[in-house]
Amino acid sequence: MSVPAAYLAVVLIWSTTPLAVKWSGEGPGFLFGVLGRMGLATVLCLALVMALRLEFPWHRAARRAYVSGALGAYAAMLLIYWAAQYVPSGLISVLFGLSPLVTALLARPLLNERGLSISNVTGMLVALAGLVVIFGASLAFGPHMAAGLAALCASVVLQSLSLVLIKRHAGPLPSLSVTTGALAIATPLFFLTWLVFDHHAPAQLPARALASIVYLGIVGSVVGFTLFFYVVKHVSAHTSALITLMTPVLALLLGATINHEHVGLRIWSGTALVLSGLALHLWGERLVRWRTRDRVSGGSDGR
Repeated sequence: MSVPAAYLAVVLIWSTTPLAVKWSGEGPGFLFGVLGRMGLATVLCLALVMALRLEFPWHRAARRAYVSGALGAYAAMLLIYWAAQYVPSGLISVLFGLSPLVTALLARPLLNERGLSISNVTGMLVALAGLVVIFGASLAFGPHMAAGLAALCASVVLQSLSLVLIKRHAGPLPSLSVTTGALAIATPLFFLTWLVFDHHAPAQLPARALASIVYLGIVGSVVGFTLFFYVVKHVSAHTSALITLMTPVLALLLGATINHEHVGLRIWSGTALVLSGLALHLWGERLVRWRTRDRVSGGSDGR
């Protein structure tokens, strides 16, 4: 598959995933929606592991990697699905644009990575200002939306922590094996959660909800992550990071156009601040180096 085609596919898949999450819970409830998605994704991943004869070890480091992945697959995903009942789908994508910033904060103490630069910290502060603006806008929609946004922020932290811990423990394990192990742990937990808090199978499953569950299980989970890992291997980190900047805008537009979600000026302003902070975090140091190089070159030419 061509890299540009895979790149475009990832952008489109991740832009549509928040709306599909919202639709999958309409009718059957959000717990049944996430259980159906994860159950389908687990079956598909297990089938792929067996068909491709991938290594699926169960030693101590591998188990830690699977548990680390399950932290994101279960805890973070559960919060996303609950919050999707109250938060516009586009905002889900916007808040998850904060993931690289949170991951960088967690990677420093947990992975002993280098400290944050001035541009990194400035980008985080700008993004935080955008988050404050979005929270302020949410108060006009009632306390449920504010609670949903808080749940999404907690989900971002858990998802970022999951990624950092996977990097710490996974080592040379194939990405599909880690995903499969995480899903194999998360899916039974979702089933137990559904039994305790719902345990009612829907008498009738709306066509849109069913299509969303199938789409998320196959395209959103298996295909999306497989293509993402493919893209990451073939393009620079900065190019792949553009995905995080493009998907929130597309998701907001899709939610407003297809699902008739209200996106006011304050939400757009907050989104602009969040994405500007992310861009500054990702490329601020490079911009400073370019400007310094130009000044040095200009000074040399002048002499």
